[in-house]
Amino acid sequence: MSNPFLCTDEQEEFRRSVAGLARDRFAGSYLEGAKTDKFPGDELRQLGQAGIIGLLVDEEDGGQGGDAFTLGIAIEEVAYANLTVGYLAFGSAVACDVLARHATAAAKARWLPGLLAGDLVVALALTEPGSGSDAAAMRTTATRVEGGWVLTGEKTSVTAAVHAHLAIVFAKTDPDAGAAGVSAFLVDTDDRTVTSHPFDDPGGKPLGRGSVVLDGTFVPDDHVLGAPGNGFRIVMHEFDLTRSLIGLILVGGAQRALDMTAAYVTERQAFGQPISRFQGVSFPIAEHTTYVEALRMLSYHSLGRRVAGLPHSREAAMVKWWGPEVAFNAIKDCIVLHGQVAFSDDLPLQSMLRDVTAYFIGDGTPQIQKLVIARHVLGRDAVGA
Repeated sequence: MSNPFLCTDEQEEFRRSVAGLARDRFAGSYLEGAKTDKFPGDELRQLGQAGIIGLLVDEEDGGQGGDAFTLGIAIEEVAYANLTVGYLAFGSAVACDVLARHATAAAKARWLPGLLAGDLVVALALTEPGSGSDAAAMRTTATRVEGGWVLTGEKTSVTAAVHAHLAIVFAKTDPDAGAAGVSAFLVDTDDRTVTSHPFDDPGGKPLGRGSVVLDGTFVPDDHVLGAPGNGFRIVMHEFDLTRSLIGLILVGGAQRALDMTAAYVTERQAFGQPISRFQGVSFPIAEHTTYVEALRMLSYHSLGRRVAGLPHSREAAMVKWWGPEVAFNAIKDCIVLHGQVAFSDDLPLQSMLRDVTAYFIGDGTPQIQKLVIARHVLGRDAVGA
C-alpha cells in the first residue's frame, strides 16, 4: 500500500463485496444460532463458495492467493454480520494456510480441497489441562514407530472439538528439548482412538468447545506438519497472525453493537425528545466509537507489517490484550443504553457480550500479551520469563 493508513480502491471494493454478501447471508441467523449448539455447517460451506476460507492459500493449491490484510478485511465484515461465522472464517482460513504451507503433498491432497470448500471442519488442539500459555510444558507425547508416530494425551479448550473432521495436534516428540521438541500432526478425528467431549459454555455454543483425547493414535509420517521439532515455531508464527485477526473479529462485533445502539437512541423518546440529545447517551457512543476505530487501525497496522515481512509480535500482542476490553466495554454500554429491552435474548447484545468474553482467554490471556510487549520494550532479561 502506498499509504499505510488507507485502503486502496481495490481493497475498498473487496470490503463492499464481502459486506454485502455477509449481511445478506449471515446477519439474520446470528441471534437464533447463538442460542443453540447446532454447528453452522451451511454457513461454513457458503464461506468456502465465496472463496473466503482460501484467501491465504496460493492459487496452485486451490486458494485465492491473497494476503493477511485482505483476510482481515473479510474477517471484520463477516464478524460484523455474525460473530459466530466471523470466527468460522478466521479459524478455517488460518488452518488452511497452515496446511498449504507446511503439509506434505499427500496430506494436502487428502484434506485441503474439502477444507477450502467448507465441507470439512478443522480444530486446533494445542492447550492442555495442565498447560495453557506454557505450550512448551505440554504432556501429550508422540512416540516414533515404523511409518509414523503414536500420539497419547489430552487436549482441552479446543474450539469445534466435537464437530471437527481433522485436528492439528501439537505433541512432544523430544521430551528433553523444551519448545524445540514440539511437533505438529494432522489427526483424523474419525480414528477410533480419538474421542472428544463437549463443554457447556455460556457463549460460542454453535461452535462448541471441548476436549480431545488421543489414546495411542497412529499418525503416518506424511501427516506431520513441517519437520519434527518445528511445531512450536509454526504455532508462534501463526499466533502473530491470529491475534491480529482476532482484533478485527472484535471490531466487527463492537461496531455492529454501536450501530444498533446509534439507531435506537435516535428513535427512543424520553422527556419529550430523543435520548440521543442527552450527553450521558451520546458521549459513551462517541468514546466507544473512538476506541473501536483505534483498535481497527492497530489491527490493520499489525497485518500490514506482516504483509511487508516486518516483525509484528509486539503489535499483535497489543491487539490481543486490548481488543477484548474494547469490544466487551462497548457492547456492555450498548446494553445499558438500550435499557431494559437489552436484558433479553430478543436482542443479540447479550449473546454478543458472552461471545466476545471468550477472546480474553483464547490465543493467550492479557497477562501473556503484556509480557510479550514488555519484553519488546524492556528486553527479555529485564522482564524475566
